[in-house]
Amino acid sequence: MAKSPTPPDADAIEPRKRSKAGGHVLSLILLGMIVVGLGGYGVSNFGHQVDTVVTVGKVQVSTNQYARALKSQIAQFSKQFGSQFTFAQAQMFGLDAQTLQNLISNAALDNEALRLGLSAGDLQVAQKIATNKAFFDTAGKFDRTTYTQLLDQNGLTVKDFESSLRDDLSRQMLQAAIVGGIQTPPAVTDALYAYQAETRSLTVLQLTESSLREKLPPPNDAELEAFYKDHIADFTRPEAKRVAYALLQPADLAKDQTVAEADIKAAYDAAIDTFNIPEKRLVERLVYPSDADAKAAKAKLDAGTSFEDLVKARGLGLGDIDMGDVTQAELGAAGKDVFGLTAPGVVGPLPSDLGPALYRMNTILPAQATSFDQAHDKLKGDLQLAAATKAIADTFEPINDLLAGGASIAETAKDQGMTEGSTDYAKGADDNDPVTQDAQFTKAVEAMEPGDFAQAISLSDGSVMVLQVTETVPPTPVPFDKAREKVTAASHAEALAKALTALADNHLAAAKSGAKLETLGITDNVAAATRNAKLPAIPADVLAAAFTLQPGDVVKVDANGVVALVRLDKITPADLASDTSKADVDKLATQAAQSVAQDAYDLFSTAMTTQGGLTIDQAAINAVQARMN
Repeated sequence: MAKSPTPPDADAIEPRKRSKAGGHVLSLILLGMIVVGLGGYGVSNFGHQVDTVVTVGKVQVSTNQYARALKSQIAQFSKQFGSQFTFAQAQMFGLDAQTLQNLISNAALDNEALRLGLSAGDLQVAQKIATNKAFFDTAGKFDRTTYTQLLDQNGLTVKDFESSLRDDLSRQMLQAAIVGGIQTPPAVTDALYAYQAETRSLTVLQLTESSLREKLPPPNDAELEAFYKDHIADFTRPEAKRVAYALLQPADLAKDQTVAEADIKAAYDAAIDTFNIPEKRLVERLVYPSDADAKAAKAKLDAGTSFEDLVKARGLGLGDIDMGDVTQAELGAAGKDVFGLTAPGVVGPLPSDLGPALYRMNTILPAQATSFDQAHDKLKGDLQLAAATKAIADTFEPINDLLAGGASIAETAKDQGMTEGSTDYAKGADDNDPVTQDAQFTKAVEAMEPGDFAQAISLSDGSVMVLQVTETVPPTPVPFDKAREKVTAASHAEALAKALTALADNHLAAAKSGAKLETLGITDNVAAATRNAKLPAIPADVLAAAFTLQPGDVVKVDANGVVALVRLDKITPADLASDTSKADVDKLATQAAQSVAQDAYDLFSTAMTTQGGLTIDQAAINAVQARMN
C-alpha cells in the first residue's frame, strides 16, 4: 500500500501581498495549497457532472477531488524537479496511483471518524482559519473580506471550505490516536545501533588470473565446439520479431537542401567563440595571506622545495588550486607574467582576487583560429541537415495518409523516397541491428504483434520510420562461426573460475594448517569496516563473509565472479557510551519510531478501508485522466 503521509499544516503558508500585480495569481496558488493541505476538495465544477471516483463506507471521493489532488501532486513534483511535468510524465512516476491511494486512505479515516462520531469543534475550526496567514490583511490580521474573496475566486463557498477543514481536523485527531506516543524500546535501539556500528578488521587475499602459477592453455577447435554444444542455450538468440520497415533519415535529404550564404555567415558569426579560441595556459594558483608569506614560499621553492610540498604546507591539494585552462585576460594583473613563460614554471608573488599568489604554468595551449572559409563546408552541412530534419517532419502527415489509405510499406517507401529494409529484433539481444537501437523503435515494436497495421514513428535523430511486425521468429542457435568469439570468452571464463576455485581450496587448506595469508599472495588489509561499508578494493560478498566469522577464522568466498580468502583479525564492538554514539542512538530511535508509526497508520488505514468497503469507479478515473492529457 502506498504511503499516506499526514497532510502538511496549512499554517506554514506565507501571507500574500495583495498590493502586488501578481496578487490574484498568488492568492489562487495559496488557496490551492490550503485546500490540498487540508484534504478538502469541495468544488463541483469539474465538467458538468460530479461523479464519484471512490467510495469507502459512507464517504465519497468525487472526480473534482481526484482532479484537484492530482494537479496539486503534479505541481509539487514539478517544483521539486524545477520543470513542469506533463500528466504522461507524472504517470511514469506513478503519481496518479499514489494520489488515488492517498485519497482512499483519507476517505477510510473520514469514514471511521464518522462512525465514531469524532468531529472537530467550531472553536478549533475558527482558530485554524483565524491564524492562517493566507487570510491576513496588509496589517497582518485576519480579514473576513479577504477570506471570502479568496474562497470565491476558487469557486468555494465558506460552508464547503469550513466543512472540509472540519473533516481534516477530525482526521488528524484520529491519526494522532493511531500513531501518537509510539516509541522504540531502548533495548531495541541499542541492539540495532550495536549491530550497525560494530566494526571488523580483516585481511583479504583476492585471486585473479595473475594468481595462477601457469597460464591457462587456449582451447582448441574441438574443445570450443564441444563447449558450444554443451552450452547451446547461452548461444541461442531469443524469440524475435521480424520487422519490415521503411526509413527516411535527414542525411538522405541533406545534400538536396538549399542554404543561403548569408545564413552560413550568420551561423559562423553566432559561433565565433568556438572558431576563434585565444591562447590559453593550464595554471595552478597558490594563494597566501600576505605578500611576505608568498615571498617566503617562493624563496623555499627557489632553494629546492617542491611546489607540491608548498601546497601541502597550506593544507591543500592540487585539485584545490587548479584554475584549469585560462586566458591572459582571465588572470588579470598576473596574466602578463604567466603568459610571459615560454615553458612550464612558477612565477610570483603576483596579485590575485584572493591575495598574493604563486602561479604554476603547466601547459601552453596555442590559439586556434578557424576562418570562415575553413568552417564553411561544415556549417553548410549542419544547416542542410537541420533543413532536412524539418523537411522530414513535414512528411509525417502524408505518410500517415498513405498508410490510412491502405498503402503497403513498399508503396509508401517508393512514394516518399524511403529506404526499405527488414530486421529481426529480439528484446535484450546484443546483436540487434543498429537501426533497432532507437528507444522509439523498441517501444513501438515491443507493443506490436504480427498482423497489426503498419505505423509511422519519429526517431530521436529526426528520422521517420514506417514499421510493421510481419512474423515471430522462434529462438534460434547462433551459428558456431558467428558465435566463436563469445564461445572462446565463455570457455576461458569457465576454465578460469575452476582454476581459481581449486587454487582457493589449496590456499584455504594451507591457511588452516597454519600458513598466513600474507605468504600466499598479495593481500588487502581493512582496519575497521561496518557491515554497510562501501570499500573500493573489497567486494561486498567478501565483507559480508567477514561478519560471519570469529577472530582468526579464514573462509573462502566464491560468488558473483569473486574468488578470495578472508581472515577476520579483530572485532570492535560499538561504543554505546560516547556522546556521538548517544546522539546516533537517539536519531535511530526517532527513525525507528517514525517507521513503526507509519506502518501502524498504513495497517489501520488498510483495515478501515476493508471494514468500510471500497468501491472504485475506473470509468470516472479515466474521465479525469483524459482531461489531464
